[in-house]
Amino acid sequence: MNAIDLTPLYRSSVGFDRLGSLINHALTAESTSSGYPPYNIEVLDENRYAITLAVAGFSQEELNIQVEKGVLSVAGNKAVKDERQYLYQGIANRTFERKFNLADYVEVTGADLSNGLLTISLKKEIPEAVKPKSIAINQGGNVLEHSAEEKSSKDEKAA
Repeated sequence: MNAIDLTPLYRSSVGFDRLGSLINHALTAESTSSGYPPYNIEVLDENRYAITLAVAGFSQEELNIQVEKGVLSVAGNKAVKDERQYLYQGIANRTFERKFNLADYVEVTGADLSNGLLTISLKKEIPEAVKPKSIAINQGGNVLEHSAEEKSSKDEKAA
């Protein structure tokens, strides 16, 4: 499989280094990776998300959730092997680890285990320092400052 050449992206943008490595990792990831446990990723509103994993048979003590360097890891470790003899065993109770790459400013706000479903709540909170701001323009010693609100109100009056 060929990797995607992201050189044109890097020529006109700054700070997207992680995007390239995420795309390459997704393309080179093991194609036979386990689909266990199944999960959903849900958009609740503009800045809130939820990841729900089907973890039937796992107790709260057997589950571990960690976030490190923008990667959310969910692991399940069955502590005791079952001594039962099965004619058929269709319910998987095996150890697992699922990883999710989180975008910048996405934080885990909580987790809930109910009816065999582990729901992890996420929220995107952009810090004030990163939000758009007005920049003053100097002109011959005078400072001209136009905010986005002033410009839109001038545009409305002109119309």
